Amino acid sequence: MIHFDKLKLLYSVNALEGYSEQDIALIKEKFGSLPQVLEDYYRVAGKTQAFHHAQDTWILPEHFQNWTWLQNEKDLVLLNENQGVYRAVIRQKDINSLNPPVYITNDEGHCQLCSNTTSEFLNAALYYQAVFTFAYGAEEFYWLTEEEAAQINTHLIKQPFELQNWFGMEKIMLYSSAPDNMAVLMNLGQGDWQMIYGAANELSYSKLMNILQGMGEPV
Repeated sequence: MIHFDKLKLLYSVNALEGYSEQDIALIKEKFGSLPQVLEDYYRVAGKTQAFHHAQDTWILPEHFQNWTWLQNEKDLVLLNENQGVYRAVIRQKDINSLNPPVYITNDEGHCQLCSNTTSEFLNAALYYQAVFTFAYGAEEFYWLTEEEAAQINTHLIKQPFELQNWFGMEKIMLYSSAPDNMAVLMNLGQGDWQMIYGAANELSYSKLMNILQGMGEPV
């Protein structure tokens, strides 16, 4: 369910690193159980260092042991937005599900659906975070017109997963023209669009810019 081979290309890593059974047992002890999809992800790739040097902070099994603010969390936090305002969580009531939905919560207790399944969230969030690690890419976000957003949807390949309501955005959609490049299209609502993009190498960046060149105005 998780696109492990594609993630290696996006993050320019030769191998993925997973957690040991002992590490996984510690977090299962805290929550009583784990969704099977998340447990499999931890086992195969959850410890991959390249994933953890991006825009936002992945909450890892050891953080539940070491970070005070997580000690009393009833929901399983997956990702903490870089300003600490928004968090992606699996609700306590869904912990026993195979592949439960993921929700966004904020400091005011507001909760909204982010992804219909944990696997969709992991794929979409890891793809989105990759754009901030690329060696070649935009140094800022760009405003797009609705016409430019439509051009991206027409000329690039849309990934089959997305994020909803992350950091107040209606949707984050992910587009590529090669396995190791990415254009992130953000629907802010009311006809407002933003974009950020990048690639793991110069050739893939060039392929992406064949479509994106001249689009957008810096935010």
